[in-house]
Amino acid sequence: MPPRPTPKAKSGSSSDIRDRSLAPAGLAKIEWAEHQMPVLLQIRERVAKTKPLSGFRVACCLHVTTETAHLMITLKAAGAEIALCASNPLSTQDDVAASLVENFGVRVFAIRGEDRDTYYKHIDSALSISAHCTMDDGADLVSSVHKDPQRYGKDIVGGTEETTTGVIRLQSLAAAGKLRHPVIAVNDAKTKHLFDNRYGTGQSTIDGIVRATNRLLAGSVFVVAGYGWCGKGLAQRARGMGARVIVTEIDSVKALEAVMDGFQVMSMNEAAALGDFFVTVTGCSSVIRGEHFQKMKDSAVVSNSGHFDVEIALDELKALTKDTKETRPGIQQFKLKNGRRINILGEGRLVNLACAEGHPPGVMDMSFANQALGCEYLKNNASKLEKKVYPIPEEIDQEIARLKLAAIGTSIDKLTPAQQKYLSSWEVGT
Repeated sequence: MPPRPTPKAKSGSSSDIRDRSLAPAGLAKIEWAEHQMPVLLQIRERVAKTKPLSGFRVACCLHVTTETAHLMITLKAAGAEIALCASNPLSTQDDVAASLVENFGVRVFAIRGEDRDTYYKHIDSALSISAHCTMDDGADLVSSVHKDPQRYGKDIVGGTEETTTGVIRLQSLAAAGKLRHPVIAVNDAKTKHLFDNRYGTGQSTIDGIVRATNRLLAGSVFVVAGYGWCGKGLAQRARGMGARVIVTEIDSVKALEAVMDGFQVMSMNEAAALGDFFVTVTGCSSVIRGEHFQKMKDSAVVSNSGHFDVEIALDELKALTKDTKETRPGIQQFKLKNGRRINILGEGRLVNLACAEGHPPGVMDMSFANQALGCEYLKNNASKLEKKVYPIPEEIDQEIARLKLAAIGTSIDKLTPAQQKYLSSWEVGT
């Protein structure tokens, strides 16, 4: 694939974005999403009055989308000083970035299609506010801090992490005894991974594939690599669209769960010759490799919905290729030496953001509520925490679920005193 040119940005004194004149379009998107994010709005109303993050500096490395805009507006309403950069070169919505700068006074360093050097320059810009807290989607902020702690880490008291991939990286740091500050694993909150990962990834990944290809899923063979929460949601949605779903796994328990859920399970080596669509959602590297590409059908569609662009071994694909061309926006077609064609979506990056708009606001509402309340929790409690990866406190998880249920008009039962007594005793049996 030929290298992409670096977009030319229109920069202000404290932001680096593509074009400030895009702000009206971005503002319309932000306003459209607002009524679908009632939990974050309720939090915003509270913190706007109490300013719990006053004087707290937060560096954020997130997908610069409509939903993220509402999180930034909430953090600013809480009194925080914030700087935002992109967590993926292809996930930025340039009009939303412009609106955050022009309409809300947020410092943003993000341009859709930015090259690697610009990407890390923007991370540097976000961290240059001498952050007290990092807010990550993939742990690139924390990684940068740990590579140069004398430059970035002197004021940091803690961080939050949004993704499975990022939590894995942070747990590796903690296991090695190298984690420099506590981090809240927002990804592991029940109100995050049970909903965002499953329903958000499931819907938005299908959306990205269909927008990019305009191909019919019904009657096709759809291969899902990985049966974590993201893979479960994706497999369910693909089956709902009429596809015959195959799951590949390395974990025997997850593989068994996929079988019990009614999916066909096999190795990628077997699935490669059968699939019409392939999606990786593993958090691991080189899940689809050269030997798999050589077995694929002509015009197979291959995409990734894991955080980093390492799940598809593109270097191995290029070694098998005699010609490439862009067939549609977001689709790079590789013509193999055996004559077959492989279609890669979104450069092997997050297909739901590279080829669509990412998760719907209705599910990101809870994820970003966890980010906002996790940040507030860190400000109040970081001095009491060890240098470890912590789950979101249970009371925050429950409060977010309560607020969401109330917003959608759903009521649930409460324990009676007698039930509370029964559940807290051991005497009553058969």
